[in-house]
Amino acid sequence: MAADTPDRRLREGSGTNQPGGVHKFGLPRTDLHVTVDGVPIKPSLALGGWLAFRSTGNEAMVMGDLVLAEDEINPVMTKLLASGITVTAVHNHLLRAQPPTFYMHVAGQGDPVKLAAALHDALGASKTPLGAPAAAVSPPSPAASASPEIDTAKLEATLGHKGTANGGVYQFAIPRGDTISDDGMPVPPAMGTAIGVNFQPTGGGKAAITGDFVLLAAEGQDNQEIAATLGVSRQKVGRWRERSVGIHL
Repeated sequence: MAADTPDRRLREGSGTNQPGGVHKFGLPRTDLHVTVDGVPIKPSLALGGWLAFRSTGNEAMVMGDLVLAEDEINPVMTKLLASGITVTAVHNHLLRAQPPTFYMHVAGQGDPVKLAAALHDALGASKTPLGAPAAAVSPPSPAASASPEIDTAKLEATLGHKGTANGGVYQFAIPRGDTISDDGMPVPPAMGTAIGVNFQPTGGGKAAITGDFVLLAAEGQDNQEIAATLGVSRQKVGRWRERSVGIHL
């Protein structure tokens, strides 16, 4: 990506190059102070929005997940839709969060500068910090991030993958064994197809964890079994699968 396109427009700094030709921007909601059952949630546990760009020749595809407060959903969505960005989902990642937080998945295809400008404009309707992170909230060094209160080596041995310390949280991004495509274009793990599992130490050798599992629409149990396990309606599970098929997952 050229230095004066998505980088400058989105963060006045730099994103990071990821495997698979992806250029990714982190959008942590360092302005939000969220708790779940009394546990303060660090941005890197479950408040880390992101946008990822990948070249498709003369154009680019973008995918992302925006973390929003409840009163930010409509103004951000209105701007996104008006500019041609697709909103593929709006849902919770955290139950019982105070204040409530929501997650808006977005996707787009076109000129990368125009995509970045549209996303920057839409995010301006929220309080998402868009400048370079302040020194006070910069990610600590890996040694400081990997708390001695949890045994990260055992976590890696159990999950079978290497983790990364980020902002006081130990994160795993586990790629699927197959290739996910969107309209025939491969979607690398860095664009949201990796399985994410995060551990935030809470003291006494315990941790708060969050995860985001990437599954094909046809994998696993049937709708009735899933509905009974999760305590939701069979119709809701059906809508989840229809949406997944609609975006080629």
